[in-house]
Amino acid sequence: QVQLVESGGGLVQAGGSLRLSCTASGTIFSINDMGWYRRVPGKQRELVAAFSTGGVTNYGDCAKGRFTFSRDNAKNTTYLQMNSLEPEDTAVYYCNAGRVQTRSWGPWQTYWGQGTQVTVSS
Repeated sequence: QVQLVESGGGLVQAGGSLRLSCTASGTIFSINDMGWYRRVPGKQRELVAAFSTGGVTNYGDCAKGRFTFSRDNAKNTTYLQMNSLEPEDTAVYYCNAGRVQTRSWGPWQTYWGQGTQVTVSS
């Protein structure tokens, strides 16, 4: 089993910054994709930023120009640096790990963290 633990959420004023972290632990052979999604109240979950093994980082429209995704493969950890936060960024942010193998030649699986709340006050 694989667990994703997020941290770094909280309350910040508009224009401020936060850095989210997500660490994967458990029986891990490989993780191909990692990313961040968010759910704004009353809306569907949307992409914030995601990285795949091919080396491409995709950013959602909500993140472009303000958020930066990074990954430490050795630690199975991802980071989301969020700058110039706006009240519209208030949401629960979820870490995702995709195409995860817990053993060589094992099936690909997807995991989600429990989410971390980000609240931006005006």
